[in-house]
Amino acid sequence: MSKIKILVTGVVPEAGLAELRKNFTVDCKPEKAGRDWVLAHLPEYDGLILMGLQGDRELIDAGTNLKIITAIGVGFDHIDIEYAKQKKIVVTNCPQSVLIPTAEMTFALILATVRRLHFYDKTIREGKWVSVSKPENMGTGLQGKTLGIYGMGRIGSQVAKYAQVFSMKVIYHNRHQLSSEKEAKMKVNYVDFATLVKTADVITLHAPATPATTGVFNKQVFQQMKKTAYIINAARGKLIKQTDLIAALQNGDIAGAGLDVYETEPEVPSALRALDNVVLSPHAGAGTQEARTSVTAEAAQNLISYFRDHRLINQVNK
Repeated sequence: MSKIKILVTGVVPEAGLAELRKNFTVDCKPEKAGRDWVLAHLPEYDGLILMGLQGDRELIDAGTNLKIITAIGVGFDHIDIEYAKQKKIVVTNCPQSVLIPTAEMTFALILATVRRLHFYDKTIREGKWVSVSKPENMGTGLQGKTLGIYGMGRIGSQVAKYAQVFSMKVIYHNRHQLSSEKEAKMKVNYVDFATLVKTADVITLHAPATPATTGVFNKQVFQQMKKTAYIINAARGKLIKQTDLIAALQNGDIAGAGLDVYETEPEVPSALRALDNVVLSPHAGAGTQEARTSVTAEAAQNLISYFRDHRLINQVNK
C-alpha cells in the first residue's frame, strides 16, 4: 500500500489529507512548480487530486501510471473525461462537500444583486451619499417574486429551500422532471425553458457545463427575460455567453447579474468589471475554511475507496 503515490496539484488544507497520508505516499506540488513540473513528474504517480490545472490530453498522456484522477469540487469540465476513459483512467468528483457552501454563495449573490449592494458600497466609498427615495437608486425585494432554477440537482434543490424562506415562488427547468411527489414535497413547479426565461424574476444556474448547456444563456435568451430580472451564476461560467451578457446589462435588457464563475477564468473582461449592476466573486462558492477541508477529505476518500477498498465512488466517466 505504501508504494502507491498520490500527487496533489492545488493548495488544500492539510487536515483534509490526514486520512490519505495514513494510507499512501502523498506529495503536494511545490508552491513555485507549475504545469511543466507536473507533466515531468506525473509518471511517478498512481493517483491525482487535480486543482488549478487543465486535465487535458497532454496531462493525461503524461500520467503513464495514473489509475484515477479526482477533481476537487463538483465541476469536472476542465478534465477530458472521455479521453481519460480511453486511457482506462477513472475520473471522480466531489459533489457532497460543495452543496451547502455553493447554495449559500448563490443566495448571497441573489441578495447582494437585487438589493444593489455593490452600487451602494462603491458610492459610499467614493464619499457620496445615495438617496434611496429616488426610484433609480432603489433595489428589489424578494417576497412574492419568482425564482427560476436552471438545473434542479442537489444544489438547485437547496437554493429552492432558501428561496421559500424568503416567500418566493419556485419554478425550475431540468433535463428530467422530478416526480410529482418530489415536486409537491419541495413546493416547486416544472416549466419548459422558454417559460422559465420569460417568467422568472431571478434565474439561478446549477447545471454542469456540457456541449448541450454551453452558451445556453445568450442574446436571444436575455432578450426574452423580463427587463427587471436578474441572473445568478455560481455553477460554470460556460453556461453564459459572456459577451451577450455584457451587452444585455449595458442595454438594460435585464436588471443585473451576480457572478461567481466566468467564461474565461481567471480573466474577467473590463467591460463586465465596469458595470454597477453586477456583483462579482472569484469562484468562491466553496471558498470557506470548512468547505475546503471537507472537499479535500472527500477527494481523498475517492482515492482511498479506489485503491484500498477496491470500490468506485463519485465516478463521472463510467
